[in-house]
Amino acid sequence: MNDSLIEYLKKSKKANEKLLAILLDPDKLSLDRIPEKMRLIHQSNINFILVGGSLLFTNILDSFIKTIKEHTTLPVIIFPGSAMQISNHADGILFLSLLSGRNPDFLIGNHVLAAPILQHTDLEIIPTSYLIIESGRETTASYISNTKPIPRHKPEIAMATALAGQMMGHQLVYLDGGSGAQYPVPPALIQQVAAHVVNPIIIGGGIQTKEQLNAAFEAGATMVVIGTAFEEDELVLQKL
Repeated sequence: MNDSLIEYLKKSKKANEKLLAILLDPDKLSLDRIPEKMRLIHQSNINFILVGGSLLFTNILDSFIKTIKEHTTLPVIIFPGSAMQISNHADGILFLSLLSGRNPDFLIGNHVLAAPILQHTDLEIIPTSYLIIESGRETTASYISNTKPIPRHKPEIAMATALAGQMMGHQLVYLDGGSGAQYPVPPALIQQVAAHVVNPIIIGGGIQTKEQLNAAFEAGATMVVIGTAFEEDELVLQKL
């Protein structure tokens, strides 16, 4: 990839190309199973690998990403749950601002802690508007962040929030149902956001079928992230 990560995503959006990413959680995947997982990933049309989780119970992030990089040339991006989830072995990091909530730790607090460390890495830092969308049940992301998700039947709130993030200088919008979401982000909500922002839109949480995947893309998503579905069913990529 000759472009920066964000340039690649923006060009993909402009060209109406649809991208897929896999989210790998170090708490749920042992190091010895990474080669097997990467083999399955390489058999599918995956464009990015995201690494992270709301919690990290073990200090293996560096080893986890190094092992992934030994088995792939795909870009690896950190999807951090806290300021502690930083590794210079990745290609980039989503600098997430949880705009759907009002918890100052996830709006700016963790960013202040992470900034001096990130300054001395080679990571591409991508300012990202992160919005948790109500998904039918409380998820780890909303519980750990101590924030309420945006109601799934209120697309205008999601639109206004994403638009505010764009005006603040963010480069991406991440609409997330959360790990283990009961329902994916509604296409009508994605469509409303896509109609008002120019930034690429990433969708995560609750995508388990080809119909749900296509609905997200048709509504305006540039990239869809598959996480829990891949953890529970290794054949899900073939089905999608």
